[in-house]
Amino acid sequence: MALVLVKPGTKIDFAGKRYLAYGLSIALLLLGLGASFFGSGFKLGIDFAGGVIMQIHFAQPVDDEALKASLDVPALPGISTQRFGEGGSDYLLRFSKTQDGDASVLRTQVMQQLQQHFPNNACSIERMEVVGPKVGSDLANKALSALYYAILLIAVYISGRFEQRWMAAAAMAAVLWGCMYALSSIAVLSIGWLVLLALLITLVICFVLHLNFALGAIIALIHDVSITTGFLAISGIDIDLNVIAALLTIIGYSLNDTIIIYDRIRENLRTIKDVTLEQLINLSVNQTLSRTVLTSGTTIMAALALFILGGGVIHSFALTMLIGVIIGTYSSIYISSSLLLAFGNREYYVASQKREVYEKPGEHGIV
Repeated sequence: MALVLVKPGTKIDFAGKRYLAYGLSIALLLLGLGASFFGSGFKLGIDFAGGVIMQIHFAQPVDDEALKASLDVPALPGISTQRFGEGGSDYLLRFSKTQDGDASVLRTQVMQQLQQHFPNNACSIERMEVVGPKVGSDLANKALSALYYAILLIAVYISGRFEQRWMAAAAMAAVLWGCMYALSSIAVLSIGWLVLLALLITLVICFVLHLNFALGAIIALIHDVSITTGFLAISGIDIDLNVIAALLTIIGYSLNDTIIIYDRIRENLRTIKDVTLEQLINLSVNQTLSRTVLTSGTTIMAALALFILGGGVIHSFALTMLIGVIIGTYSSIYISSSLLLAFGNREYYVASQKREVYEKPGEHGIV
């Protein structure tokens, strides 16, 4: 007997609940923005902020405050400690900067302080990473650029595949890439503001050119990334390269789910007549619901296993994936597909699927 999680013929009114979904999304976005700007804000990891990170192992458990007090000296500024793993024997130490750029000197200073304050508790440095502020800034700029260009290329692909407008989408991408490159070269704006401006321009161009499928997908992706990073800000997770890798993975995963639904909507537009666009969207989402539940469920199980059993090294990656997959699945069902209702009607989408038919030379006896 085949495994059936969603019975054939299921008729859940997803599009009818779109306003409730919009309200929930706005609330989550505002909560994340509040945590980012009025709470503790985003905590940049060593990859972006620069500094030093060490993993320390003790033979016996150590109290948090005692460890921090032992390292609170001028030679080791900006110290922060974080329990790593279980048992209280492993810690991550972070320093904002050092007075001496030599990593071996820093290692010696830390070991001297620990041996002085914990003489009967042997300790060792398991790993040590040093990132300068210049390198951290470059990594942050490249991470933001990677997120933006991923979304831009996605807009080109969706516009070409679902609306047969490859040239318009390619021209938009070329112009935006040229503007980004020129402005970044003359350093008019910081890369963060530059990416934000380019993203807004991309949305405006998609709206003006009526690239509705691309517009819905981009809004859903921005929705997914914004809510996920908002949760990270609330939970106090450091934003590092592991988190950026997870965000890029979420963009690809959420887009894949969105494309499956869009593809089914496109097929139904061609074959099913005499139904409203809202009914057709509901039918398409319900037809792909079993695939969505299976794919999302297995991915969530894998991310949860990494989160629980993976250890502290990939904790931030696993948590980001776990939140992002849940939000991405929700947006594919309720946001990206329902936005098509706001941007057009059935007649427009049916017309956008038609391709021009060219007559072959000599097809009717005339060359």
